[in-house]
Amino acid sequence: MKTWLRALLLALAVAAGPALVPAFGSMAFAAPPAGLPDRVRFGAVLELGAVDQARQWLDAGLDPNFVADRIGTGLMIGAWTGNISLMELFVARGADIHRANGFGETALMHAAWRGHTDAVKWLLARNARINREGNEWSALHYAVFAGHVDAAQRLLESGADIDARTPNGSSVLMMAAYEGHDELARLLVKRGADRSIRNENGDGVLEWAIKFNRGDIARLVSSPEQYAAAASKPRPAVAPRSIDEPPDMEEILRIRRILQSRGMSLETIDDRIAAQRARFFRPSQPRQPRLPVLEITARRGAPDDQQMQLRY
Repeated sequence: MKTWLRALLLALAVAAGPALVPAFGSMAFAAPPAGLPDRVRFGAVLELGAVDQARQWLDAGLDPNFVADRIGTGLMIGAWTGNISLMELFVARGADIHRANGFGETALMHAAWRGHTDAVKWLLARNARINREGNEWSALHYAVFAGHVDAAQRLLESGADIDARTPNGSSVLMMAAYEGHDELARLLVKRGADRSIRNENGDGVLEWAIKFNRGDIARLVSSPEQYAAAASKPRPAVAPRSIDEPPDMEEILRIRRILQSRGMSLETIDDRIAAQRARFFRPSQPRQPRLPVLEITARRGAPDDQQMQLRY
C-alpha cells in the first residue's frame, strides 16, 4: 500500500475508534503512558491553545520534544499558531528550538510561513537558527512564498541569507515572482538579491515572472532588452502535478462510510483526507497557482452514485 494512503487510513482509523485500528496491525499507535496524550490528541489540544493542559502533561512527564501527528512539537505548534505562551512553556521545559519535523521544518519556519512576526521575533531573540546548510528551504523562503512582508523584513534584518536556495536551487526572489508578491520582490531587489540565480531546471526569476504573468516583477528584475527577449519566447504550458499512482478509492470510501456512520460529518472526513493527501504530495518545488479542482468520487458497482465537491 502506498505510503500516503497508509498514513491516511491510519489517521482516519484513529478518528473512527478501536473498531478500525486492528485492521492496520503494527501500524496502530502504541498506547500512551497513563495520563499522557497520544499524538493526535496532543496536536489537537495544543492547536486550540490549551497552555494549562500542556503544562499538566509536562508535569506528568511528557517529553518537551514530543511530536504531534502533524505540524511537529509543542514549540512548533506554538509557532504555527502564534501562541507565544505555549512557546515559552515548552522552551522553559527544555524543548529544542532548532529541532525540525519530518519535512525539515523548524519552529522559526512555521512562524514565518504563518506570518506571526511576534513569534519570529521571539524565536530570533533566543538564537533560533535563521539559515540552513546547503540548499534547503529557509524561514525567509517561507515568509516570502507566503507573502508576509513584516516577517521577511525581520528575518532580513536579523541576518537571513537573501540568496538562500531551495533543494532544486530556486532563490528567495524566485519565490516572490512565483507567487506574484510585488512588494516583497521590490524589497529583495532593493536589498541586493541576486537576480542571476538559476535553479537546476535552468529557470531564473525573470523566466518565472514571465511564465506566471508577473509583468511588474519581470520588468523590475531585468533590463528592457532582457524583458523584451524573454517575453517574446513561447511560454511553456503550466501543467498541474500528477499523482504517480491512483489512490485506493474503494478503501478510502469504505472507511469514509464507517466514519460517517459514527457521526462524523462528511465535510470533516473530506477535509482530513485532503489534508493527508496534501502532506504526502507536498511538492519539492513551489506549488502551481491555486486553482479550484472539481473532485468527483464514485463506486465501480454504482457509477451513478457520484459525489462532487469543489476544492481549492
